[in-house]
Amino acid sequence: MKYLIVGLGNIGPEYADTRHNIGFMILDAFVKQEGAKFYNDRLAYYSEVNHKARTLFLIKPTTYMNNSGKAVSHWMKTLKVPVENVLVLVDDIALPFGTLRLKPKGSAAGHNGLKHIEATLGNNEYARLRFGVGNDFPKGRQVDYVLNGFDKEELPELPALIDRSIEMIKSFATIGTELTMTRYNK
Repeated sequence: MKYLIVGLGNIGPEYADTRHNIGFMILDAFVKQEGAKFYNDRLAYYSEVNHKARTLFLIKPTTYMNNSGKAVSHWMKTLKVPVENVLVLVDDIALPFGTLRLKPKGSAAGHNGLKHIEATLGNNEYARLRFGVGNDFPKGRQVDYVLNGFDKEELPELPALIDRSIEMIKSFATIGTELTMTRYNK
């Protein structure tokens, strides 16, 4: 079985370790744990990880957040991965920091990366793992907030949250969305 795991983020050192790049951060940690590495390929940094007789194709789009759908569409077609086997990792300001929610499908909820994926695929039928980054910003300063790093109070909690996200990715690929939601969504 093949799965496409998409970590959303923006390329470039100025975006590294920002809230908006949590999808990249999760996949970086996953690849490191597995002793694999990323390769720059068409529209994305690409890696493969095998887990319990499943192949997980991991991509970090190089298209920037607002054009993420291009990379998702290309890799789904190239690898012949059906939409039900796609999981998108995304930051979410509507969830408190540290909250992890797997959803089988849903709206873009104002997230430009998800909006572009939905527009490109013509549907929102793909699973997403929403990583809560909180919303501690003044009105109108959302962009500054998500493009900044995590607070010093949040940093100590990040490794465990990233590890839990990796467990959820593996669970999604082995037991599916519904059972993973039951096990991990709190």
